[in-house]
Amino acid sequence: MIVLDDDPTGSQTVHSCLLLTRWDVDTLCRGLTDPVPIFFILTNTRALPPEIAAEVTRTVCCHLKAAIAQTGTTDYMVVSRSDSTLRGHYPLETDVIAAELGPFDAHFLVPAFLEGGRITRDSQHYLLVAGQPVPVHETEFARDSVFGYHHSYLPDYVAEKTQGRIPAAAVERFVLADVRNPETLRSRLSQLQGNVCGVVDAESQEDLDQFAAAVLELASQGKRFLFRSAASLLTALAQLPPQPTPPEAMATYCRPGRYGAILVGSHVRKTTEQLTALLEEPDVFPIEVPVARLRDSGAAEPDIINEVLAAVDQAIASEKTPVIFTSREELTFADAATRLAFGQRVSEVLMAIVQQLPADLRYLISKGGITSNDVLSKGLNLATVRLLGQVIPGCSVVRTGADHPRFPELPVVLFPGNVGDREALRMVYRRFHSP
Repeated sequence: MIVLDDDPTGSQTVHSCLLLTRWDVDTLCRGLTDPVPIFFILTNTRALPPEIAAEVTRTVCCHLKAAIAQTGTTDYMVVSRSDSTLRGHYPLETDVIAAELGPFDAHFLVPAFLEGGRITRDSQHYLLVAGQPVPVHETEFARDSVFGYHHSYLPDYVAEKTQGRIPAAAVERFVLADVRNPETLRSRLSQLQGNVCGVVDAESQEDLDQFAAAVLELASQGKRFLFRSAASLLTALAQLPPQPTPPEAMATYCRPGRYGAILVGSHVRKTTEQLTALLEEPDVFPIEVPVARLRDSGAAEPDIINEVLAAVDQAIASEKTPVIFTSREELTFADAATRLAFGQRVSEVLMAIVQQLPADLRYLISKGGITSNDVLSKGLNLATVRLLGQVIPGCSVVRTGADHPRFPELPVVLFPGNVGDREALRMVYRRFHSP
């Protein structure tokens, strides 16, 4: 299973596999020859404008073709993993993958992310809020200034995002009755051709297991399928056993020392609620990164970095855990490109801070998908990292290598912005702070 992940959180339902932050041929060969039957290429394209996202995806695919030939790999599937709330560069990424690695008989949208409370029923995609299903087009995610949309009914979403190139009526719907009937499912899948678009229901892991079993069987007979999915489908496709270290025991990977650090970049409402709960803990030390000041000044970066690092030293001297977070107000920009460019500027500041954190940290918790991707690829300068498993549903733990020049064998929590209830971030902190 080759997963092109548009941020690093798509591995949040599997374990033991490699995450690659680079995609030169040699690094891709490491993924293809790894004994674990799934690996992730962290493209971070959700943080990029469309034309650059397309170029990154195209480059990954071209290098993949070379690595597949070099390693003699013949039995593989490709997944474009993206956000379970329908944000991201669709259909751009699947179009590029199909052009470079196709032809495919079909590509499937499978956005259900069961660990995060996202289900699909009658082709309508929902977010569970307090146990009640809310169509995602009615949530804050649909109002995203870069990836906004107007439809939760997936055929209409496809028509909207493809600007009518794929009309809603041309989308193949696999509803729960189809998914739960193996004979019907296999029969319908076997007839697909011409990279038709399919959308797939799921309310439980068993639904995804049924779907995955059918596509794997047909793939073994020569059918070629491409997937645009959230993380839960990957559990079914990879067919891994339970993770070796239970979630509640993940703190056993902590290094010796007295303190960790927490970095919060995501600004969605759920993250803000979780941050508010975390800051109620008596042993944390809040450190705000003033992003408005960064926007309003062309040369504020060095001062902000130095101020934050001084506050980190103060926190540690006070025997408290530093919690570094971007200011919570939602800034407005002239257009999506300006917003993305400013986001990259904020990330550069955060990564400069990560690079200069004390070398004897016990652990690092990174909150936010794009933030976490940059922590791995830029803050820690990792080409590959091994995924250990999850500390709570949807939150992965990775560990740097023993040869890392500053942070050897440091456990890092990759905590998506939109995962967990109000207490989730505090729970992860407590598990690592007081194992």
